Amino acid sequence: MAHATLTITLPEEVWIQQLSTDYPESTFQVLAAVPGSETGFALVRVTGASVPDAIEDMDDHPQLTELTLAQWADNEATVHFETTAPLLLFSARESGLPIELPIEIRDGQATIEVTGSRERLAELADQLEHFGFQYRIEHVRERLHESQLLSERQLEVVAAAVEQGYYDTPRRCSLTELADHLDIAKSTCSETLHRAEEAIIKRFVDDLPGVAGDGSLEDQLAST
Repeated sequence: MAHATLTITLPEEVWIQQLSTDYPESTFQVLAAVPGSETGFALVRVTGASVPDAIEDMDDHPQLTELTLAQWADNEATVHFETTAPLLLFSARESGLPIELPIEIRDGQATIEVTGSRERLAELADQLEHFGFQYRIEHVRERLHESQLLSERQLEVVAAAVEQGYYDTPRRCSLTELADHLDIAKSTCSETLHRAEEAIIKRFVDDLPGVAGDGSLEDQLAST
């Protein structure tokens, strides 16, 4: 399974692009959403200093129907509505790949996360382009369970290294002492630790925001 984070520039003809750019200091957070046959339904939290004006404009927008105020507080409101232009929901539906919630939208851009097969991710890219979205890839990586990141032996050695104080500052256990504790050769201990550290550090770097290559989503999938 591949996991992708994308920053999407919304089409100008869509209500959320218009409102989020009209109120760039506000954040629109999609808490729940479901596509219908021709419309979509969503629960959205709006935060910022201009919330009353933003909600009023939402209520007046022709692409939004049945708008209901679910919650109201200082600089924050949650609304439920139906929209005739749920293009992002349609993209997800047509690709068969659900978008993970919540989705944050600010100043005409949305950040989304999806997890699925490479084929489904490639289909999502096609659907985004079909519905007029531009997107930037923040990262694409394989989503593995922690038990898949390291082998059983690597987990054992890393756990022992932590327990014995090998990674403490100052170090309470030398490599020789760690190897003796595990009853393995020093060279074997060093090699096992190095491979485990490589996997852990690469995973850490992959998870850093903004660490991504250039090119389309298909190119990113092909390179991972």
